[in-house]
Amino acid sequence: MPLKTHLDDQPTLNLTPMIDVVFLLIIFFMVGTKFSELERKIGLRVPEVSDRGALTAAPEKKVVNVYRDGAVTLDRVAVTLAELTQQLAAARSQYPDLGVLVRGDATGEFQRVAEVLNACKQAGIRELGISVRLSPPKG
Repeated sequence: MPLKTHLDDQPTLNLTPMIDVVFLLIIFFMVGTKFSELERKIGLRVPEVSDRGALTAAPEKKVVNVYRDGAVTLDRVAVTLAELTQQLAAARSQYPDLGVLVRGDATGEFQRVAEVLNACKQAGIRELGISVRLSPPKG
């Protein structure tokens, strides 16, 4: 069995390629910002069109909370049932497939949740969801 009589040299880490890449990225982003500045200075008037709805995909579902005391919020803003119907109808006019998630307090009256569901129906919302929490398994 041969014995080692000398210590191996520690491997060295060559940082030169990494530094080159970092400098190239810096140059790339500096040049890229110059192009965006030049585009802003172009004297161009963009044509106008009528508003036919949004061109982007539908946003996340709207969240309606119904609290124990009967208070209703739409995306964390307190609203009445009439305001809820109006705001959901306006949002639905831009995004026909808009979804709404209704979250009611477990100890609150179901009547208020039913009124909120009816307001969503009046606003034309077709995709409705009700949030529940699964109880832990017994056993």
